[in-house]
Amino acid sequence: MNTGRRPPVRMLLVVALLLGALSLQAPARAELQNPRQDFLRSATAGLFLHWGERTAPAHTDCADWESDVTSGGWNPDYWVTEAQKLHAQYLVLATFHSRLGYARPWPSSIPGSCSTERDFLGETIAAAKAKGLRTILYMTDDPKWHNEGGHEWLDSAAYSAYKGGSVDLTTRDGFGEFSYDNFFEVMDRYPDLGGFWIDNDNAYWESHDLYAQIYRKRPHYTISNNNEDTPIMDMVSNEQKTGMTPSYDYPQAVYTAQPRLTEADFKLPSTGAWWYDGSDPAVDRKLTLGRLITNAGSSVKALMAETAQVNGVFPANQAAFNTFADSFLDPIWESLHGVEGGGYMYGGLKPGFWNDGAHGVTTVNRAHPDLSYIHVLTPPSTSTLKIRDNGYRVKRVTNLRTGARVRFEQSEGTLSLTGLGAWDPYDTVFKVTTAGRTGIIAPSSYTMTAGTSAPGHAAAAAADGSYLTYWDNGKSLPARLDYDLGSAGKVRYIGINQREDSVSYARSDTEQSARIRDYSVYVSSDGTDWGSPVKSGTLPSARGVALIDIPATRARHVRLEVTSTYAASTDASRYQRLRIDETWIGTAYPGGNATSASGTGRVTVPDPDHLDRR
Repeated sequence: MNTGRRPPVRMLLVVALLLGALSLQAPARAELQNPRQDFLRSATAGLFLHWGERTAPAHTDCADWESDVTSGGWNPDYWVTEAQKLHAQYLVLATFHSRLGYARPWPSSIPGSCSTERDFLGETIAAAKAKGLRTILYMTDDPKWHNEGGHEWLDSAAYSAYKGGSVDLTTRDGFGEFSYDNFFEVMDRYPDLGGFWIDNDNAYWESHDLYAQIYRKRPHYTISNNNEDTPIMDMVSNEQKTGMTPSYDYPQAVYTAQPRLTEADFKLPSTGAWWYDGSDPAVDRKLTLGRLITNAGSSVKALMAETAQVNGVFPANQAAFNTFADSFLDPIWESLHGVEGGGYMYGGLKPGFWNDGAHGVTTVNRAHPDLSYIHVLTPPSTSTLKIRDNGYRVKRVTNLRTGARVRFEQSEGTLSLTGLGAWDPYDTVFKVTTAGRTGIIAPSSYTMTAGTSAPGHAAAAAADGSYLTYWDNGKSLPARLDYDLGSAGKVRYIGINQREDSVSYARSDTEQSARIRDYSVYVSSDGTDWGSPVKSGTLPSARGVALIDIPATRARHVRLEVTSTYAASTDASRYQRLRIDETWIGTAYPGGNATSASGTGRVTVPDPDHLDRR
């Protein structure tokens, strides 16, 4: 969500420095940024493997299951190869799973549940490492499925004898102690493990300071948590969210603001259990690819779950999708890997709903922020695509798959691509070369005040260049932000990056969008006489940058007044709550070239002649 007042590279450096400072000043948020996270931050996707004793056909004898796995030809290289087809950078092995028999796929010295003689985990770690991938181990906190399917999967008597005292593994404390011991056994055995993917929390772990001990014992391990945004953990995963429109736009259901590491966890089979249940359901290609791409367009990692059979091989439909995905993703991979989501703190063009029914996301190249990519997942009904340029001056547009030049125009803050057709059924990608941002006032040149603010979140935080700080209205509406530009100058639009710490639609009565709904904009020469609003309207509840155009004027003072937000009173934590990471004033729209495929074109000058250039 780079505001444009500084080049994107400089913004990233500032964010990195602030994150480092934060780790020294605020221990509760110490894990927001750490070098051990580098492989996750650079990743686009992972492959989630639910595979265990209850994989169809279910086994109740550990030795029999292991024998069938081995005799069936299980080979970790197969999983690694399939992950590479999906262009994933890590695997999550979910065998010690509450619904799959609590099996441990390694030779454990700790009794209490199924443990194999063959080291399936160690073989998987080695095979993945050989191909440059990481393996992460799933660990459950939950004993409540201990007798799933009418069979008792946990052996309290054996564990109690091992510990020298009575421990009931079917209780949360007892299971917490058992799993706690297994964490340390795994850390001792597997220095090359990437870390742990933990299904929620257990009080025993917390009381025994487990997470800090993991970081001390294995400083390179990462810890991810399912659904709970626990600050000490490196990443929060959002499990199988649905209900958004379009259905593939998974980030609409994500509630954690960057730069916090976030992950979207979803099944590839359209129906059936998370694990192999004996069926071969179809894989919805548009839904799955759309989720992968929209996650990349929001800097969210895509954890794709497939249902391996007992021998590790995927059912035919999933295997076919993997092969298809390999060829589909190759030509556009530069737009999905080594990128950040566009329209957020990393800069880039505006994502979301565009013209004539079009929808998609944008991405920005981390190493070369002058390269952006437009991903059109739902094409417009016309041959023109219109997208807000977010202050970027565009130099060149090409179709990434074909390399063909694309004709474009820039005017009044909108980039228009024309003469389009032959849309890809899943993702048409345009590569956009820019020449920086223009017409945006530097934050150091104006001051911010607000009608009301929550303690510690004053108005200045909305214009300090940092996405670690934000203005909070203290749940008071109407709310206003006042911009004092220091002297009279041109004003054309307001740019706003609201804090992405809520879903962008009414997911439930208690999980709703804390974003601007109705607003008015005023201008003043003295900061006292505001007159009538120069613009009033309604913003959509959408992720990414919001832009409010106003009639061309000169003013020293600008006021944004918010009269309503989207969350209903049933969502007590978000009702009337408004948080803004960064906001800025645009003085002019970038001029651009209208370029034909042959390279000829003209220059458009969108700024009114009667306004002086600032």
